[in-house]
Amino acid sequence: MYGSLDISTSGMVAQRTRMAVIASNIANANTMLRADGGYEPYRKRLVMFEAGDPDASSAGGRELGVHVADIQQDTAPFELRHDPTSPYADERGYVKVAGINTAEEQINAMEAARAYEANVAAAETTKSMMAQALRLLA
Repeated sequence: MYGSLDISTSGMVAQRTRMAVIASNIANANTMLRADGGYEPYRKRLVMFEAGDPDASSAGGRELGVHVADIQQDTAPFELRHDPTSPYADERGYVKVAGINTAEEQINAMEAARAYEANVAAAETTKSMMAQALRLLA
């Protein structure tokens, strides 16, 4: 039974990380400059999940959980926006911008929130079942 809690916990941790990355994408959707002031639009980050949870305390949790394997930068080309007045415009008047669709990111955030809630519900159910089993033994 403790493996079930590990599995649910790993799902919550993974979805919390996913939500943080989504929030970062939304916050940086209009970012055009690096920290040093150089022109380079923000690249969207993508969370990659992998089966298993190497940090779980039980064998079942290690085999059946989930963890964030990597956070990668999107390799899609930047979108071009026509803005000849921008100091970053090319000779044709186009500026490279981050290809982040905030509506899509918000939908991903809602999906991550629902998955987190489902893992919370599964953990609560597991805890309730464990409490019932202990009452039967006592």
